[in-house]
Amino acid sequence: MFSENLIAELSQKTPSRICLIVLDGLGGIPVDGKTELEVAKKPNLDEFAKNSVCGVSVPVALGISPGSGPGHLALFGYNPMTYIIGRGILEALGIGVEVGEFDLATRANFATQKNGIIVDRRAGRISTEENKRIVEILRQNIKEIDDVKVSIYPGKEHRFVVIFTGEDLSDNLTDADPQKEGLPPKEAQAKDSSAARSQRIVNAFIKKAKEVLKDEPKANTILLRGFSVPPNIPKMSHLYKLTCGAFATYPMYKGLARLVGMEIVECGSTLETQINTFKKQNKKFDFIFFHYKPTDSRGEDRDFEGKVKAIEEFDSVLPEILNENFDVVAITSDHSTPAKMGSHSWHPCPVAIRAKYEPKDEVSSFTEKEMRKGNLGRIWATDIMPILLANAGKLKKFGA
Repeated sequence: MFSENLIAELSQKTPSRICLIVLDGLGGIPVDGKTELEVAKKPNLDEFAKNSVCGVSVPVALGISPGSGPGHLALFGYNPMTYIIGRGILEALGIGVEVGEFDLATRANFATQKNGIIVDRRAGRISTEENKRIVEILRQNIKEIDDVKVSIYPGKEHRFVVIFTGEDLSDNLTDADPQKEGLPPKEAQAKDSSAARSQRIVNAFIKKAKEVLKDEPKANTILLRGFSVPPNIPKMSHLYKLTCGAFATYPMYKGLARLVGMEIVECGSTLETQINTFKKQNKKFDFIFFHYKPTDSRGEDRDFEGKVKAIEEFDSVLPEILNENFDVVAITSDHSTPAKMGSHSWHPCPVAIRAKYEPKDEVSSFTEKEMRKGNLGRIWATDIMPILLANAGKLKKFGA
């Protein structure tokens, strides 16, 4: 991988334009002999693969199942082992919440608990409107704990954000989330003595929130994870001399994009509004990040057929993206989310790059098996950004 100083030195401003399309959690593993990509009817993705250079990418390291944060940072060209960013910051930035010097942010889920066991980590994916109603109840009942201000913000469906504001707060905490259903809830634990006060305040908040929510039919408890304080990360405009725009519908991915300096284009909550906004506003940018979430959501739900349909839904709009005349287009993923597993996995991600300076290979369709035959081979996800920049003429020669 390029060092940041080197890539900043080599990068140059040009009129060429790049589009990075991230189909979240795209990769799968076979169910009854076939993956979701192999079952899906996706003529446009297949045609794109036939006219691209293809391969698979490893998001973080072999055998490591990445979160969405490190998975996306790697695609943006950042070493995900260097920039460890908690999900709380990303969720907060994604919904437009400013995070200050004395803030500790956490991503939160409404969840369902019965007889001391978490039976649904997403509270049945309650509606966003229901989320707002319940957040307001929490706001009215919990405003401060031990002189630490508590601010609560609704997100989409079951997700929300909590910001703790006070002195001597640390993000060196374990998640207060068992991560799987069928287990009892967990409290946050301090990883060292610096986080002892934060542990006490966070767990007091959880206890109070459970009391407030005890009569809710679905969202009767909360899970907290991704505790984080504001990070220090260089912007893409500095590293790559790019004017970047992000077209994403989910808060976390907006947060990731804002963190690295992209302009967030508000494009509604559906693929239709996202595409319509994209067609109207993409020409303002020379780098586009287009994010599609349903492939990941259906994978996490263990919904094989639902993930197949999500792939087919995106395939139907792909020509509208390609018609916008980008010089370089890449389609890939931040990680795999096989429906068979119902979780993020370590499996390499399909990647296809269409550019006039990349000869197409012998790949015949956009599937995991075919991609492994491509000329890119198996690469690190951090390699993708330099390849895109090079094909767009945005990297000067290295050395004499």
